[in-house]
Amino acid sequence: MGLLLVGLAFKVSLVPFHMWTPDAYQGAPTLVTGFMSAAVKAAAFAALTRVVMLVFPALNPMMANILWVLAVLTMTVGNFSALLQDNVKRMLAYSSIAHAGYILVGLVSMDVAGGQAALFYLLVYAFMNLGAFGVIILLAHKEDDGYDIGNFAGVGFRYPVLAGLLTLFLVSLAGIPPTAGFIGKFYLFSAAVKNGYIWLAVLGVLNSAVSIYYYLRLVVYMYMLPAKGEVPVPRPPRTAFSLALCASAAVVLVLGIVPRSMLEFAERSIISLLM
Repeated sequence: MGLLLVGLAFKVSLVPFHMWTPDAYQGAPTLVTGFMSAAVKAAAFAALTRVVMLVFPALNPMMANILWVLAVLTMTVGNFSALLQDNVKRMLAYSSIAHAGYILVGLVSMDVAGGQAALFYLLVYAFMNLGAFGVIILLAHKEDDGYDIGNFAGVGFRYPVLAGLLTLFLVSLAGIPPTAGFIGKFYLFSAAVKNGYIWLAVLGVLNSAVSIYYYLRLVVYMYMLPAKGEVPVPRPPRTAFSLALCASAAVVLVLGIVPRSMLEFAERSIISLLM
């Protein structure tokens, strides 16, 4: 079980098996990075969820304690490392590590409520992250140094639609209402409290508060700092690309206001897994 957990933890970037993630995210083309952070992580967490829900309860409470420690380490290392990044792609890489820790908070309890919250947040995270990467693809022109946070200065008023979309996705990643990211974190931490993991929920909330700094730091650059030179013209998006960004924004807003149907779907999925 230990070796199985190590393998799955490497796939979903849990600390201390996370060291490949920032370099892989920064080195890969941004379009590939976006799908790595969403599709690959979703598939890996699907496998981890099945193992946690079906196998690990036999080893409870030992395995629950191990997952508790992994969740806290992953959230903390991911968020505090992201604070130090000036490269937006690398910042989002450490952010994805932190979000893996949030999802693991829901799986620690190994029950329906925790699994439901984890599945819901995994869906929400995929749209938030794909949307954020989609916008920075359009705004950044150089694959190597084009993602430095200083290059985003002055974008807010020059290109308000793109800046507004990126702000929405960053606010949702930070867990600020009324976005889907807030609802997802609320259910994750509620499941932890319900099962007696109060300190885990408290540490999760504190980590989420820390993440607000580096997400809103990018927003400050876009809206409150003048550009050092001429603001580059964004790449013209194709129709399908524009529709994908709009769809991601719609999901982030709609699931932040009326999440019930998707939460019920996630609950049915977990129940069918346990039957």
